[in-house]
Formats: sequence, structure tokens, C-alpha cells
Amino acid sequence: MAEDKYNLKNPAVKRILQEVKEMQSNPSDDFTSLPLEENIFEWQFAIRGPRDSEFEGGIYHGRIQLPAEYPFKPPSFMLLTPNGRFETQTKICLSISNHHPEHWQPSWSVRTALVALIAFMPTNPNGALGSLDYKKEERRALAIKSRESPPKYGNPQRQKLIDEIHEYMLSKTPPVPQLSPSQALEEHPTNSDGEAQANQQDSVTMVAGNGLPNQVVGDRVVEEEPLVLANANPGTAEMGVRAAREIPAREPSNQPLQRPEMRVQRSADDRLFTWAAVGLTIAILVLLFKKFMKSSGHGAVFMDGS
Repeated sequence: MAEDKYNLKNPAVKRILQEVKEMQSNPSDDFTSLPLEENIFEWQFAIRGPRDSEFEGGIYHGRIQLPAEYPFKPPSFMLLTPNGRFETQTKICLSISNHHPEHWQPSWSVRTALVALIAFMPTNPNGALGSLDYKKEERRALAIKSRESPPKYGNPQRQKLIDEIHEYMLSKTPPVPQLSPSQALEEHPTNSDGEAQANQQDSVTMVAGNGLPNQVVGDRVVEEEPLVLANANPGTAEMGVRAAREIPAREPSNQPLQRPEMRVQRSADDRLFTWAAVGLTIAILVLLFKKFMKSSGHGAVFMDGS
């Protein structure tokens, strides 16, 4: 690097050259970064995908632009490798970037910023500028692809530096790990839970396995569980048991089995009132008959005859 091109008394130049020496004397397996020969304020970097995440094993290239007031003002960052977390060739919004100068501290360095960038990779984007929210399987596919070749960006001198950085990171970064069965299931969950919720919303509660509606008893639903064979799923249920358990009904407002009792009681009351009305009618008719006989003179005949 031609240091004679720059004013070594300039605070920014002095600080940048110190960081270059520190980066070369204390390399990291998680990242590497170097300035361009023709412009020490512009750096190329590559970071390794954070462990235990969908980015693990990936190699992600980017560009850092340091301001003339560095380190008193923050740098800007741009990713060049498709990754599913940040847009490429777009300045990303982070607390360590020029989008938030109020958070930047002069004691921070390019090394500090790259460590922070790695930590930001698996976090929720929350709609930040330049952020993406790809699915885990898509990010993992991009991590595998990132190892194949470095991105193409800039002039031949810059591309040469990018290629050198890529070769170095390949030697330090293990391959993308294979997913275990549990991890694969987590990234590709079955839709059984969704189907169960949909079945619960049906107007008629169905018994699993036989398609018959559950019996409604009062304000409860008696749910009959299907017969479990001994060799179907050992250890998860008792053999040959058809159990019945009561669960609260979803709509207990109607009580259909109480209505017949109410009808029986009403029928008995109606018969009682009917007989009373008949008896009262007969008594009234007898009184009217006697009154008629007295008024017509036949009542005296009956009196004498008695």
C-alpha cells in the first residue's frame, strides 16, 4: 500500500492505517477486510455466516465506505452477496452505520462493525431500510450458493481483492451443515395443527378416525376416542382402549334434552286445568237448570213430590 499518497498527519488516515495493521496482525476466522490500494477509505470485506443459524457456512461479501471524518463519523455498509437478510448493493440501516450517527462511538473500528454485522444477521429485520425477511430454507440455499464464487463488482483491481478475500474465507469457513431431522421438521412444519384448528371450527364436532359426530349430553360433548391398536404406536396410548371423555360443548345455549321434561310437565298441568274447567262447567249448568225449573213452576212439583 502506497502510504506516501496520504497525509499521515491526517487523523482519519492515521487511524485507518492502524486498523489495517491490526487486521493483518490479528486475523479472524469469522471475517476479513482490506482497503483498496487506490483508496484506503473504501474497504472490501467478507464475513462468515453466524453459527447455529440458517446463514452458517455462507460467505458474504460487502463494501465499507469510511467518511473523511472517520472515526468521528460512522461508516456505511453494503452487502454484495445475496443472503436473504439484507438487500445487495444497498446501504443497510444499522446502529453501527451512517444511518444512525447518534449511536456511533469513535472507539469503534472496522473490526467492531464487522462483529456487529455478523450478530445482526439472524435478527428480526423489523422493516429496517435495506432489510429482507426470507424463509430459513431460502437463506440456507443462498448460503450454499455463496460459496461457489465471489460476487462480481467494480473494476479488475477491486475484483482481484474480492477474489483473494473469497479464497481466504473458503479456507476458514466449514461447509454448510446438513440439517438434522428435527431441524428439517422445524423448517418444514406439517399442517396437522392447522387442520385440527379447522376441524374444531366445523359446526359438528367429529370423532377422529370414524367421522361420526360426538354425542351431546346436556351442556357437554362426549368425545369418543378411536381404538388404538397395540402395534400402531406403542408407548403413546393404552392397548385396545376406547375411552370416552367429556369436554365442554362449544354452544351450550340450547339444551335439547331438557325440553321433553318441560313438555311432560306442561301436559299434566293442561289435563288438570281441563278437568277443573269441565267440572266448573257442569256445576254452572246444574245451577242454571235448577233456576230454570224454579222459574217455570216445575220446581214446586219436585218439592211436593219429595
